[in-house]
Amino acid sequence: MGRKGTPRKHPDPTDPRYNDVTAGKFINAMMQAGKRSLATRLLYEAFDDIEKKSGNPPLEVFLKAVANVRPTLEVKSRRVGGSTYQVPIEVRESRRDALAIRWLIQYAKQRSGRSMSAGLSAELMDAANETGSAVKKKEDTHRMAEANKAFAHYRW
Repeated sequence: MGRKGTPRKHPDPTDPRYNDVTAGKFINAMMQAGKRSLATRLLYEAFDDIEKKSGNPPLEVFLKAVANVRPTLEVKSRRVGGSTYQVPIEVRESRRDALAIRWLIQYAKQRSGRSMSAGLSAELMDAANETGSAVKKKEDTHRMAEANKAFAHYRW
C-alpha cells in the first residue's frame, strides 16, 4: 500500500461523436488488443443500423438499453462454518454500468451468423425493448438474489 494516499481516479472516457461517457466506456470495453478505432467503428455502425431500423436517435436507444440491463442486486459467495452461502448484496453504481456493458457485449458476440455491428445493434434494440439475452441475464441475477434472501444476514 502506498504512503501518499489514494490515487486520483482517471476522468471517464467520452466517445468522439456524441461526447457521452457511457458510450466511451462501452468502446473501451469492446476494444481488443488496443484497437480503439475498430471498436469505435463497430459501435457507430450499430448506431447507424439502429437509426435506420427504429427511426429513434441511436444514443437514446443505447442509453435506454444500458439502463434496462443494469442490475441492482447480485449474489456473492460467503463461506460460513463448513458451508458456502449465496448472499444477496446490492451492486455499486460503477459495477452496475460495468456489468451491463459486459453483458451487452457478451450476448452481441454470441448472436450467430451476423457481423459484430449487426449483432450489437440487434442486442441493443432488444435490450431497449426489455427483451433479449442481456435483460434475461439481469432478471436471472435478480431472481437468484431473491431466492437467497434468507441468507442476507450473512452480509458484512
